[in-house]
Amino acid sequence: MGSRGKGRTVLEVGADGVALITIINPPVNSLSFDVLYSLKDNFEEALRRNDVKAIVITGAKGKFSGGFDITAFGGLQGGQKDESKPGLMSVEVITDIFEGTSKPSVAAIDGLALGGGLEVAMVCNARISTPNAQLGLPELQLGLIPGFGGTQRLPRLVGIAKALEMMLTSKPVKGQEACDLGLVDAIVSPDQLVSTARQWALDILERRRPWVVTLHKTDKLEPLGEAREMLKFARAQVRKQAPNLKHPLVCIDVVEEGIASGGRSGLWKEAEAFQVLLHSDTSKSLIHIFFAQRGTSKVPGVTDRGLVPRRVTKVAVIGGGLMGSGIATALILSSYPVILKEVNDKFLQAGIGRVRANLQSRVKKGKMTQEKFEKTVSLLKGVLDYESFKDVDIVIEAVIEKVSLKQQIFADLEKYCPQHCILASNTSTIDLNLIGEKTKSHDRIIGAHFFSPAHVMPLLEIVRTNQTSPQVVVDLLEVGKKIKKTPIVVGNCTGFAVNRMFFPYTQAGLLLVEHGADVYQIDRVITKFGMPMGPFRLADLVGFGVAIATGMQFIKNFPERTYKSMIIPLMQEDGRAGESTRKGFYTYGDKRKASPDPELKKYIEKSRSISGVSIDSKLLKLSEKDIVEMIFFPVVNEACRVLAEGIAVKAADLDIAAVMGMGFPPYRGGILFWADLLGSKYIYSRLEEWSNIYGEFFKPCAYLAERAAKGASLSAPSKQANSRL
Repeated sequence: MGSRGKGRTVLEVGADGVALITIINPPVNSLSFDVLYSLKDNFEEALRRNDVKAIVITGAKGKFSGGFDITAFGGLQGGQKDESKPGLMSVEVITDIFEGTSKPSVAAIDGLALGGGLEVAMVCNARISTPNAQLGLPELQLGLIPGFGGTQRLPRLVGIAKALEMMLTSKPVKGQEACDLGLVDAIVSPDQLVSTARQWALDILERRRPWVVTLHKTDKLEPLGEAREMLKFARAQVRKQAPNLKHPLVCIDVVEEGIASGGRSGLWKEAEAFQVLLHSDTSKSLIHIFFAQRGTSKVPGVTDRGLVPRRVTKVAVIGGGLMGSGIATALILSSYPVILKEVNDKFLQAGIGRVRANLQSRVKKGKMTQEKFEKTVSLLKGVLDYESFKDVDIVIEAVIEKVSLKQQIFADLEKYCPQHCILASNTSTIDLNLIGEKTKSHDRIIGAHFFSPAHVMPLLEIVRTNQTSPQVVVDLLEVGKKIKKTPIVVGNCTGFAVNRMFFPYTQAGLLLVEHGADVYQIDRVITKFGMPMGPFRLADLVGFGVAIATGMQFIKNFPERTYKSMIIPLMQEDGRAGESTRKGFYTYGDKRKASPDPELKKYIEKSRSISGVSIDSKLLKLSEKDIVEMIFFPVVNEACRVLAEGIAVKAADLDIAAVMGMGFPPYRGGILFWADLLGSKYIYSRLEEWSNIYGEFFKPCAYLAERAAKGASLSAPSKQANSRL
């Protein structure tokens, strides 16, 4: 059965009478259906054969198994592959054939034993591991629970508290810790792994070592009353930390079933719950994000041309402010030598100080040793001129958003940098053609838009103009990968993808407030929806100076659909500029805690009178659903424009941009995936209704109207969009 796809297992019987079954499915030996059926066949053959006394399961090329093949979930969710009944694999194969066997089995674990991989290992009578192997059950990250018995066997091996922690946080443990916990029985070096496991299996057979059936173990389980108290506490923590998620609570319920009614009863409950969760919106959303994140580096017409990334050995960063120092930090953390340029020594020392502080905070958190700190910081060199730019491979400009300054810098770079050097700008809104207007190097000019703080935030927006060479895009994708960012490649326009998509986010809030809605209710509802903060708290954090500057860009470029409110400018006139001045939409105490401000009312009333807007009684009593839709549907509308104009390569990239750039909840699948769950017709009708009452700001774009008319998905590729790339 292993020949049906690339995944298979192979069986070899040694002279010692031990059958070695090896999982082969590169790159991580994932458990596809091919592998599982092949494993079942090999296991049954080993049980039948008289020359086999015991069994060892391992993985090829230093990896046990990275878990169930996630690509198969899409088929199961879409109903293409039907598991004939819940629990067939978990109970009738993994438990009854692998665990209920007459011959002992041992798992020999190296590299990874995650998800289904660890669940197969836990079915064996013993586990031998290398010290650096990673063992864990990360299924909850995909909106699921372990589906091959993990909810039942892990508590029996490591105890309830540790099992819940490992499952609910999805964090793996290393071999040595796994051994201390009782998850594995011995630690050996990789070259001794299989031979030790073979001997261990024979020792079990000869009763020199215990023959343990994991599902029947109870010594690590607390008495029922005590166990229920622990589970109750875990539920309370989950409700507090993830109020919108059901699957962690389902996981706890399934664990409880096994403790209260026995492992086999728990297995059946796990199998049924897994099937229900697999078809939930949460799981579909998280699995979509999983693949979307891995798909951002595939760019048609760029990454499919066989271009090889050029070697980048030296990087220069211009500007040591918050963004420049963060970018420099990200680069040296990934071992790139960096030159940091500033205009004077005072600014330069401040920039270097920021980089040192970024690294020092890692040392304080125990993420970096002092020795590594010294080595990393030695990669940074501060300069005040372009003298050492003659051999740099890439320059990232990160100065203030001033067109004339950026134009001057790019003209200088063309003079001082080598011909092959990539000229990148970290601008968040300014058109790159404008930045490079005074140069002749348009083919090597590109946007490298990081998000603040740049050494922490995972997204990198790579912005190409019509003239940027594909080689330069490929080179920057490689740098992005090395500095552990998720890159999205987008086209050149005002605000690019992330800021352009989300410019209506705060504007929708301002429109609602001027028409009578409550600032603090809007923020509460949007935070409850799953955003890190609502639009007004975000405006305070970013600062009104930035909010007004970017707002002006959008008014200039999209005047017909920009909602012009005076609330922020009026507050700024009064010295309120957001969190930095301790007063904005909120007031901020000593610990920067945001508190509602009764004075806000006067600015709203003044703005209302300037705009000539009157209170709409409907907006005084908006439901939570209405608030979410009135804030996010304009964002969906703008995302549709970004897609239709070919600014984004595909809808999934915009989903990643929303999740990683703006903190849109990943369990909702990203902005367009979430919109498709609601349906294009519904979104169109709501926007149309509001645009008739409140004006152009809500007017649905042509792309949305066209999709709604056909009842089509917003995310499905269209020939028109792709032809513009």
